[in-house]
This record gives sequence, structure tokens and C-alpha cells, in this order.
Amino acid sequence: MSDTEDTTVVETPGLLATGAAVIADYLTRLPNAPGVYRMIAANGDVLYVGKAANLKKRVVAYTKPFDQPGRIARMIANTASMEFVQTASEVEALLLEANLIKRLKPRYNVHLRDDKSFPFILVTGDHAAPQIIKHRGAKNRKGEYFGPFASAYSVNRTLNTLQRAFLLRSCSDSVFESRTRPCLLYQIKRCSAPCVAKVSPEDYRHLVDQAVGFLRGKSQDVKEELSHEMETAAEALNFEKAARLRDRIRALAHVQLQQGINPETIDEADLFAAHQDGGHTCIQVFFFRSGQNWGNRAYFPKHDRGLEIPEILDSFLAQFYDDRDPPKCVIVSHEIPSQELLQQALSVKAERKVEVFVPQRGEKREVMAQAVMNARESLARRMAESATQLQLLDGVGQAFGLDEAPHRIEVYDNSHIQGTNAVGAMIVAGPEGFIKKEYRKFNIKSTDLAPGDDFGMMREVLTRRFKRLMREQEEEAEAEPPAFDEKNAEDEREPGNAPDLVLIDGGAGQLSVACEVLAATGVSGVKVVAIAKGPDRDAGRERFFMPGREPFRLEFKSPVLFYLQRLRDEAHRFAIGTHRAKRAQTITSSPLDEIEGIGPTRKRALLNHFGSGRAVTRAGLSDLESVKGISKAMARKIYDHFHDKS
Repeated sequence: MSDTEDTTVVETPGLLATGAAVIADYLTRLPNAPGVYRMIAANGDVLYVGKAANLKKRVVAYTKPFDQPGRIARMIANTASMEFVQTASEVEALLLEANLIKRLKPRYNVHLRDDKSFPFILVTGDHAAPQIIKHRGAKNRKGEYFGPFASAYSVNRTLNTLQRAFLLRSCSDSVFESRTRPCLLYQIKRCSAPCVAKVSPEDYRHLVDQAVGFLRGKSQDVKEELSHEMETAAEALNFEKAARLRDRIRALAHVQLQQGINPETIDEADLFAAHQDGGHTCIQVFFFRSGQNWGNRAYFPKHDRGLEIPEILDSFLAQFYDDRDPPKCVIVSHEIPSQELLQQALSVKAERKVEVFVPQRGEKREVMAQAVMNARESLARRMAESATQLQLLDGVGQAFGLDEAPHRIEVYDNSHIQGTNAVGAMIVAGPEGFIKKEYRKFNIKSTDLAPGDDFGMMREVLTRRFKRLMREQEEEAEAEPPAFDEKNAEDEREPGNAPDLVLIDGGAGQLSVACEVLAATGVSGVKVVAIAKGPDRDAGRERFFMPGREPFRLEFKSPVLFYLQRLRDEAHRFAIGTHRAKRAQTITSSPLDEIEGIGPTRKRALLNHFGSGRAVTRAGLSDLESVKGISKAMARKIYDHFHDKS
């Protein structure tokens, strides 16, 4: 549900009575048991997912819709059916509810919008010379994992400093095995080069133990050990070794400074600080592990404006830990309704005791106060950025003669090298900036295009995009829509919805192609603008082309012009990146990949025997039969594939 204002509304008595009657019909069949319920609209969309210690007692409240706030009344009015899952306990109901909310994204629930996994530091345990690397995803590799870190930047910064302090290798095992001389990291004192025996196995193991000790929170012990080694080296007049140890101690001090606050009374905890203003909420999450602050991240959950912080935090925390392991302590800024239940659920999930609490005094309370201040400042920045973004969109609407500020802008660009590995790209922008989850890439499929035919490529990309749009709109029209109150219902625009504005990188020719495609596919009400680079590709002198209007320029140094340049450049960046990825894939591909039955083992045997994929294509039948692991039938299949006489 969007963050637009949720005023209390009175639904038409007929709709409310119908929805309440649907809900009341289920009451006769509901048990007095814990479980999860789903409220479903006429078109099959899930409107709300809720949990209950007693399903019958909870659902009965929805049969009295006129006593409910506007948000709940709208939800009841649009309920056409319900589904229920009975669980063994309320704890199981809480865990199932969180999972369903994340998966189904119901309109009337609080949504955890940024759900990317957090990075960890992994010290591998499956090699004689352990590697220290960044890790995401399942922990299926042997070794010790440290984290989570708040962002890739946080973990990369820490890894960089740890390499300076402990000189552990970061190269892959295959690179390690193939080295014959030290790499650059050894030269700049970021690695001890165990690959070429510049350090003994025993000394390298000692470095690994020191790194693991530091990451486990024994930083003071590690620093004292290094200080003692430095003093011993200096007394023995081994000043070069003493200087290296001094640099390592400085690196450790540097990583601790970068971590900011490292409270003595918080060993392993996640801290959640929430602040609300104007119906918007920011939740700052801080990660503390081994007594160290491993970064923080700001979340802006999607929720109804009428919800208060405790209810938002309650739903947020359940979703946050749906697929993550909880720490020993979860520290929150506000008391939440399901605090005891959440504590039980997290303890069950972690198979150990997990404590959820609000700090009342001492250092923890001071840290929470600072975290709440960070949440307040983050929300203020986001609201200021949103206001600026809305002003820019208003300016775009005025510059191009739109009736109102565009809600969704799609920008298109192509990328290729003389027609090879051609791709098209679409980026999307709106009131919240770039919407990267809605970016799309298009592999050019037409075989009859001349190399470098930009017009033909643009025609294919736009045709595929808008044909799919029209198909989705037809499917949506066939389904009976939910009876939302249009005056008060929030605008939930999905990726399939039509854009208000389409920007094309190009001139009059590209504009003509875009208009032809829109007319051919039956799309109406979409403004199309082509943006052409200025003379000598001079930024700031771009010309804009629109149907029925002479080419024009915007005022030099206009904020709207800068914004449109950013949109074009982002589309170009995405297109170039997609093209390079496709080209790299093509370079590393082999003609053997096209033959059914050739797996990694046979492919390796052929390449080892002939030296290259091209040599395999020229090999004779008898040569192929002589390869170990290639049967006569397979040799014939390979030979026929590359010597088709039809």
C-alpha cells in the first residue's frame, strides 16, 4: 500500500454489508484455534494476511464494519472470500504470517520493501591456506562466517583493512594453485603470499587465528599480541619487521574507528530505532556482533498512514527475521504488541533464547537515543529528496505539456558493436527516483535487421514492450476489479501499467518509430519525447523532439534539463552494461555448448585433447573417436553437428 494519506471514509452501506456477510459466513466453520487468515478480493488478489490466537474470535470483529477505521472498512468492503490455515500454536501463526506477507505483498499489510540479503565475511575452512572473502547467500561452504554487515560497502571496507592487518589471501583456490610468483597484493603488503611459500604454513595459520580472534571480538588481545611482537622485534634491532607490525596495528585501529560506536554492554544484538513524521516511517537497523558495530541500514516500510510505530515495528520485525537468523538480543525503540510472542518465535527459530526488549537505562538507552536521531535525520533527508523529486517531475510535465506531473517515466536505449550482441534497455523512474526492480533488458531477436539498424532495434524493443502491456491490460480488464473507493484508494501502479512519458535516446527518426509502434499496438495517452545530443555531443545543448511540435531546447543549466540528462545517462549506462555482459558471455561460450549430451566432463576432455573449441570443429571423425571418454556414437554426433551437409 502506498504512503499516500489514508483518510477515514465511509464505504457505501451495500459494499460494507456484502463484505461483512461474506466474512460472517465463514464464522460458522472456524475453529477456536490459532492460525492465519487471508482476505481476498473478487479478482483473486490477497488484500490482507493476519494471525490470530483464536481464529473465530479474531475474525468476528470484521463482521462489524461500521465500527472500523476507514482503512479496515475499505478492506472489508472489498473482501469476496477468505482462506484459513490452522496452526499448532500462535508462534507458528506468527512465522507463517510473516512469510505470507513477504510472498504475497497484500495491499493492507505493512511491507518490508528492501529485502536484500546481507553480506558476511567468510574465513574458509576447506583449504590449507584459508581465504578471507565477502559472502552472500546460503552458508554451505565450510568455514567461519562473521556478520551480517549492513551493506557491501561496509564489508568491503572492513575486508580491505583486515587484509592490511592480517595479510590473508583473497584469491580463489584456482588462482592460488596456478601462481608461480607473488601477485600485486603481496607487493603492496595486503597478502603474505602463501601461494608461493613466502610465509610458512604455521605462520600463515597464526595470521588466520589472529584474524578470527579479532572478528570474534578479541581485538584487544590481538593488538596486545602484535604490540608485544613489535617491541620484541625492535629490541632485536629488526626494525623492518617492527615497522610491518606497526602498520598492522594501525590498520586494526583504523577499522575500529570506522565502525563508530562500539558499546561495551552490547555484544551480539540487532537494534531497531523507528521515527515517524507525516505518516512516513524510517526504521534504522544497527548490527552489533562481537562487541563491534558492523554498520546500519535505513528502511522505509510501506504502510498505511494511520498506523502507529508499535504496530509497524511489530509487522516489520516478523518479516525481517523470516529468512534470517536472529542474534541473542533484539533491541527496539518502542514496546510492540506481540513482543512476548515474537520473542518466543525467534527463540524457536534460533533454537536458543532470544531476548526482545526496550532499553530503559544506561549505555543501551544512550545508543538507542542516538539511533532514533539517525532515523529522524534519514527520514528528513528522504522527505526532502521526495519533495525535490516531485518538483522535478512537475517541471518535466510543464516542459512537455503534460496535464500533470508524470508518475512513471520509461527511458529506452540500444547498445551494440556493429550490430553484434545487440540489446535494448528500459529504465523506469518515478516520484521515488529510479525504480531499478522494474528495469528491463531486451535481447534483439530479429534476424533480418541490417547491422547497426538502430531504428529497427528500437522498433522491436518498443513493439515487444507495448504488446505485452496491452496483453496485460486486456487480462486485467477481463477479471472483475475490486470495488475500491476511487476517491480514497491509493494508486498502486505495477510494472505492467502504462507510462505517462516515454523518453527515447535519439532524434526525429527514433521519435517517428516510437509513434508508429504506439499507434500499431493501440496504446494511447502516452507522451513520447526523443532527446538528441547537442552538436559535438555537447551536454546542455540537447534538442527535444515531440509530435506536432518544432524541435526545442530547455534552458541551459535548468534543473529539469539536468534531470532529463540523468535519465538518459542511466538508460545508456544500463544498456552498455547489459551489452558488455552479453558480449563477455559470448566470448566465454564454446561451440560445444550447442551439442546435446556434451557436459562439463566431455567438454573438458575435448578441449584438453584439441586445445580449443575451433580445433574441435575442424577435427575428423577418427580424431574425435580417439578422445578418451568420447564414444563412437558421440564422436559421430559431434562430427555431424559441425559438418552438416544438408
